[in-house]
Amino acid sequence: MFCYQCEQTAGGTGCTKVGVCGKDPDIQSLQDTLIFGLKGIAAYAYHARELGQKDEQVDAFMHEAMFATLTNVDFDLSRFLELVLKAGEMNLRAMEMLNNANTSRFGNPTPAKVYGGTKAGPGIVVTGHDLLDLYELLKQTEGKGINIYTHGEMLPAHGYPELRKFKHLVGNYGTAWQNQRKEFDAFSGAILVTTNCIMIPKESYKDRIFTCGIAGAAGVKHIKNRDFSEVIEKALSQPPLADSPAAALSTGFHYTAVLSLADKIIEAVKAGKIRHFFFIGGCDGAKPGRNYYTEFAEKVPDDCVILTAACGKYRLNDRDYGDIDGIPRLLDTGQCNDCYSAVKIALALADAFDCGVNDLPLSLIVSWYEQKAVAILLTLLHLGIKNIRLGPSLPAFVSPNVLNILVEKYAIKPIGNVDEDLAEILKA
Repeated sequence: MFCYQCEQTAGGTGCTKVGVCGKDPDIQSLQDTLIFGLKGIAAYAYHARELGQKDEQVDAFMHEAMFATLTNVDFDLSRFLELVLKAGEMNLRAMEMLNNANTSRFGNPTPAKVYGGTKAGPGIVVTGHDLLDLYELLKQTEGKGINIYTHGEMLPAHGYPELRKFKHLVGNYGTAWQNQRKEFDAFSGAILVTTNCIMIPKESYKDRIFTCGIAGAAGVKHIKNRDFSEVIEKALSQPPLADSPAAALSTGFHYTAVLSLADKIIEAVKAGKIRHFFFIGGCDGAKPGRNYYTEFAEKVPDDCVILTAACGKYRLNDRDYGDIDGIPRLLDTGQCNDCYSAVKIALALADAFDCGVNDLPLSLIVSWYEQKAVAILLTLLHLGIKNIRLGPSLPAFVSPNVLNILVEKYAIKPIGNVDEDLAEILKA
């Protein structure tokens, strides 16, 4: 940051106005948090705009918030904290807008069992987030004998009726975004990357990977105007994939699908058949310690239900959790923006039991990695949700004083030992 008081780099050897020039660590921490949150909001607003929807309040807030991060604008900690929490409110609006855009175009998602692995024949695997890109690819490949696979955050596409109607959308290949280099190396077909979450490709598959939309990488062909003819040509020129089945995955538990089971869920809770709900998910990464989420899900008692969303689902969705009186114990609500569904489910349950969300037998075990995870966390704080367990480590940009505020006001805490955390939650 440049200090306009000293005309030096703020906090540098020539700067004598630390604090005055904007290097107060708590203000800097909130500015960083706000900027990361804005990036997440922008991602959701971008996807919604591509589908023809926008929100003037969200757009206006983006201008206000970016302005507030300029040098020498606001050094009032309480005011700035209010602005950061307002980012959570605006992200909720953005997620709702994107939900409405997706469902109006592709229908309300319904539960689906998704084939894992590959099937014999030419193939294209699609990763990223953009459902419109996938839809256009499905239209352009129809009748060409090419199988289309989802990867990573595209798995929830199988829940949407208007996408699922394409019979050559045959399954999901691979797992989360950070495993691309290994998984794409083993995939002989063409690869399409939509939006973010692209790993720098290996030379072994660089000639058959394509980007579109926001995504891009040096030396990789970028597709414009959703004309996927080159992707199709590459897929048809490659060695066909073999039959190689893997475990089936479930998805499509949009809030409308889950709330259709509301009476059964409420009855099961009142009868003591469902003891607790856990939301276990968020953004994933390769950092050691993320196996915590896998272990936690495995140790959740059989009388509890797990909700998940975002790519963190791949830490726990490769096993069968069974059901409780026909209610699946694992409910994948979708992509990271589909945390909106998890929020809607929680609010509906609170209304049904005539209590606040914090009074529900519900715990949030959240994994964070990047900007959209920050935006979602701010949404949860805006809603006043407490006792969130966050990991694998706390964000480095949160200063000790800001962390203390979050702990005092929201009882936010880092993940610890699985057995101890689970015992503490269930005891409470």
